[in-house]
Amino acid sequence: NKQGQTRFSRYYSGMPIQAEERVLMEADIARKCLKRSDVQYGQYKLAYRRYASLFFVIGFDEEENHLSILELVQAYVEILNTYFDNVCELDIMFNIEKVHVILEEMVSNGRIVETNKHNVLAPVLEMNKASR
Repeated sequence: NKQGQTRFSRYYSGMPIQAEERVLMEADIARKCLKRSDVQYGQYKLAYRRYASLFFVIGFDEEENHLSILELVQAYVEILNTYFDNVCELDIMFNIEKVHVILEEMVSNGRIVETNKHNVLAPVLEMNKASR
């Protein structure tokens, strides 16, 4: 969010990151994005977009195409907007499992596998039907 608080994160790195190190890293990345300074963190490039009060940040290596990562962020936000009818910070905080499922439908093992809105939302909508 605009205060630099992480509301949702998912890592696809092969190396586990300790909780304390992760909190410090996320705070440093948030500061960089809020200042609109570096687009690099260590060996990773950062792609970030702001939508209303939410920031979406993806760290990626130089093998990935920066524009395809930005397109992934755009697709993810559009899908969240469709599902939550204009997504906001509270939607993410109170529906974190659905936010994870949506991302897992789009990205597997750090690779983009699906961006079609209907295909991504199908499992979440099925979860909703099953829980009624």
